[in-house]
This record gives sequence, C-alpha cells and structure tokens, in this order.
Amino acid sequence: MNVYHCMIDLKSDARALAFAHALEAWMNQLRDAGRIMNWRLLRRKLNLAGEGGADFLLEIEVEDLAQLDAAFRFLGRGDDDAWQRYDKMHQFIARAEFGLYRPFPDPERVERMALI
Repeated sequence: MNVYHCMIDLKSDARALAFAHALEAWMNQLRDAGRIMNWRLLRRKLNLAGEGGADFLLEIEVEDLAQLDAAFRFLGRGDDDAWQRYDKMHQFIARAEFGLYRPFPDPERVERMALI
C-alpha cells in the first residue's frame, strides 16, 4: 500500500463543508471505480501546525503505483461526470502540495534484512 497525501488550503471565500462534500463525491467515484483503495480527509485542529502545514490533509490509499497512475488517467478518459466532480472539488482549492509515502519498513526491506 502507498499513501498519496495532499496538503490543501482553501480559497478565502470557500466554504469548508461545501469543499468536503464535493471532495467526497470525487473520491467516492474514484474508489467505486477501483482507481483508489480508500481515502480520508483531516482538518487541522486548534490551528496547530508548523509553518508549512495546510488546513486540510487528504490521504489517498493506493495498492501500488499502477493504481495511482490509473487514478490520474481517470480524468483523461472523457467522462463528463468525472470531470464535473473533479472541477467542483478543485474550484475550492487555493494551494495544494503533494507527496507519496509507503509503510516503513516495507515488507521487501524486512525480508532483505532477515536474510543478512
């Protein structure tokens, strides 16, 4: 499993609940189409975060990089419903930063270390 995470700040006039609802529609469509495994949205609490910390953290679980690639290509297939859901969600976002993480130590690394 890999976790693609997005640190998100909304536009100043965006409503957080409207964003969350639009994001839920988009993420559930990706999940139901088998493009992602699962997702969750977190919001910063008590304004506690470092200098680069965003207001929202979106975590998207994918099985592997092939599944992540399929999720990215999902928009490009020409599906109007998918594009409308993505666009509705994306219109709330002012800034987003992304990263890809994996469990550590991963099973492959543990096996190699056991052989030493």
